[in-house]
Amino acid sequence: MENELTQKVNPLRILVVDDERPIRRFLQIALGSQYAIFEAETGMVALQSVATSRPDLILLDLGLPDLDGIEITRRLREWTLIPVIIVSVSDREEDKVAALDAGADDYLTKPFSVNELTARIRAALRHSTKPEIESAYESGGLSVNLTRRIIRVNDQAVTLTPTEYDILRTLVNHVGKVLTHKQLILAVWGSDYVADSHLLRVNVSNLRKKIEPDPLRPRYIITEPGVGYRLREIEA
Repeated sequence: MENELTQKVNPLRILVVDDERPIRRFLQIALGSQYAIFEAETGMVALQSVATSRPDLILLDLGLPDLDGIEITRRLREWTLIPVIIVSVSDREEDKVAALDAGADDYLTKPFSVNELTARIRAALRHSTKPEIESAYESGGLSVNLTRRIIRVNDQAVTLTPTEYDILRTLVNHVGKVLTHKQLILAVWGSDYVADSHLLRVNVSNLRKKIEPDPLRPRYIITEPGVGYRLREIEA
């Protein structure tokens, strides 16, 4: 109860970075009842605001008049881990990959529903308060205990290859976050294999066959087309 009262008195703060006033106004209306919203319409103002005001989360447009969102994300990641969600009209695969590789936590294409936006915000905020390495993941019938290296599906133990385990472990450590093909390959195989996306796809396919109720319609490991994979965070 005390935490709920504290949050109501001191709501979480979101910085909206967008040069279009109608977008900023829409987000203010959509999110203002849950969060304290403040705004920046250029990249430089955004960087200054983050340094002085320390928001809990940043909603960042890619197309700004001075600095683009990818450059802003790179600069932020030099000194802060504040969650960054890219909100952009661009649905180009290369933009999504570049933004995520630069350190963005998520990428949402305009137009979007308010429900989807708030769900992404809640997920990003949860991750920002968790340790870097999670010890366990439970969702539906899937249970992953990283401390004991035990994976169960519907309470039945599942045996994974070392590579399959490393992929799952990396996804668990970033549950809910989109990981690009490059990020996963670097985490599992290292830089020598960074161009071998086929190797990743084969191993993800094999992993799905072992843990998914229906590998052709994955429940846990979600494909972000042309970008990478995300371990779904299924809320109770």
